[in-house]
Amino acid sequence: MTLHTGEKPFQCSLCNKRFSRSSHLQIHRRRLHSNRRPHQCPYCGMQFKTSIELKPHIRLHTDAKPYSCRHCSERFRWPDQLKRHLLKSHNEGTWFTCDVCEKKFITRRELKCHSFQHEGVKPYVCSECPKRFCTASQLKAHHLVHSGYKQFCCIVCSKDFRYKRSVVRHFKRCYKKLGCSGPFLFPNI
Repeated sequence: MTLHTGEKPFQCSLCNKRFSRSSHLQIHRRRLHSNRRPHQCPYCGMQFKTSIELKPHIRLHTDAKPYSCRHCSERFRWPDQLKRHLLKSHNEGTWFTCDVCEKKFITRRELKCHSFQHEGVKPYVCSECPKRFCTASQLKAHHLVHSGYKQFCCIVCSKDFRYKRSVVRHFKRCYKKLGCSGPFLFPNI
């Protein structure tokens, strides 16, 4: 019944975040505090902690667009792309607007991250060095500098890379050396 009472008896021993369910704590530990990445992309070799993270990544290679507009025939790879389309093309939905500069955002999360820049707030602190960041994703990317962990692998020559942009650039060269021009699609990085 802890879910309904608001009680959070399960605490992470690494960051002290609390959870109402033991299963939520286990998911948190696996996603935030583990380097284990058992799910690998069959197209580029990129590794993921969960199959839920792998599934949208595969769309980059297959060009699948599962989100469709109910007003027209447009289709989108990501839900935020559909939301942006509905706002811009069909005036449907609500923008989140910055009180300082009036810049508009599709999600409340994007606005919150943007607001940190105006306030100079950098709540995400690296545990290895004194660097601070506005967003969790910036901190996560920075952690690769310290870990030496290379999560991306070229499927042609098996060379490992720390950054997605590096493996994409390398793979294109490696793939061309084989004389191939294949069905692989890459994001614009």
